[in-house]
Order: sequence, then C-alpha cells, then structure tokens
Amino acid sequence: MGNRHIRNDEQTCERRRFLRACMTLAAATLAGGRVAVADAADQGDAGHAADHEHHHHHDMPVDPVVKRSEAVYQLPALTLVRSDGSSAAFPGEIDDGRAVLLNFIYTSCTTVCPLTSQVFSQVQALLAQGHHGAHLMSISIDPEYDTPARLSQYAKKFQASGQWQFYTGTVGASVTMQQAFNVYRGDKMNHFPVTFMRASPGKPWLRLDGFATADELIGAFHSMASSA
Repeated sequence: MGNRHIRNDEQTCERRRFLRACMTLAAATLAGGRVAVADAADQGDAGHAADHEHHHHHDMPVDPVVKRSEAVYQLPALTLVRSDGSSAAFPGEIDDGRAVLLNFIYTSCTTVCPLTSQVFSQVQALLAQGHHGAHLMSISIDPEYDTPARLSQYAKKFQASGQWQFYTGTVGASVTMQQAFNVYRGDKMNHFPVTFMRASPGKPWLRLDGFATADELIGAFHSMASSA
C-alpha cells in the first residue's frame, strides 16, 4: 500500500513538472499576446479575448492518472471550416483512411488549450520522425471568435504542418460535434483536456481524459496501430 502511494506521488510530481514545462513552452509560443493571435485591430475582439483570459486563468487540478476508455461515436453529418477557409464535410473529413488524433480547443484559452496544443505539436514531430501517417485535428469550441484567420495564426504559433488541421464553423455545428464526442459542457470555461484517437474508419475510438504527455499519446498510438 505504501509503495502505491509513493508511485502515485511520483506520478503527480512528474505530471506537475510536465505541466509546468508545457506551460512555459506554450507561454513562449504565444508570446506577443492574444491580440496578435487574434489579428485584432478590433478592440471589441481584444476585450472578448481578455475576458476569456480573466475567467480561464486559474490553477488546474492535476490528476496523476490519464483515464483511458474505448467508445464508438456516431459522427454527425455537418460542415466545418478549415483554417484556410475551405469547407470540410464530416464525417468524410475524419474517415479519409488515416489514423486520427483529435481534440477540442479555443484560441483565447490560456490554460488547457495551450498545453494540449503544445503536446500535439510534439506528437506531430514524433510522428514525422517515425514516418507515421496520421491526421491531427483540433476543433474550436468557440467558433464565433475563432475565425479561420485566427485559427491559422494559432496553428502557426504551434508550428502545425499540413498533417495537423484546425476547424471552426457555426456554433450549432461546433456544439453538435462536441455532443457527438461527449465533451460538451455548456460553457467553454468548463473545457477540460481530452484526446481521441482512432486507427482507421470503423474502428472504436480510444479516449484519454486528462493531461496526456506526448510520449503517452505516441505510446497509445503505437499500441493502437499494432492491434488494428
């Protein structure tokens, strides 16, 4: 029993160190402020972003365990918009034959999203090193604010390649997609870290609730791919 507590304490400390390191990297990545990311010559938009920061800048509880589960989700037929302004029809956008890693973000978030986006950036680099093809997808939960231009700037901040795409659209489409993946909480301030991955169309989704590291996601990806 004592050894278990020691391992849990070690995991908690390791995850706290990971979060601090990611927060530092994410803060450096986003240096220049929310106005720069948002392309905000519009003062109203800057106020919107500042309000997000005020409400979402708080200490995050750290769970030492990333909870894993498998699920089958019924993907809705809808259209989102890529960061380049082109339309993306779902579920075809997801069902293109590639393995998928998917999360939900919004660009004015200052806690959860910079961390998970920094991890996706690391995962993207690790996948490239191993010559693994996968489709990384980040869907905005704040589409009214996250225009394609803002998502494009955000993607550049995290050095997203063509392998990693960002999506926005109508509020209704975003909510429907969140509900389909059982992450909708009614308010973006209740956003929490969760990552989804799937080996190929028709396979179940692996859901990881919590702040998974890049190594954890890569390990899960390799395990998923080998058992597909």
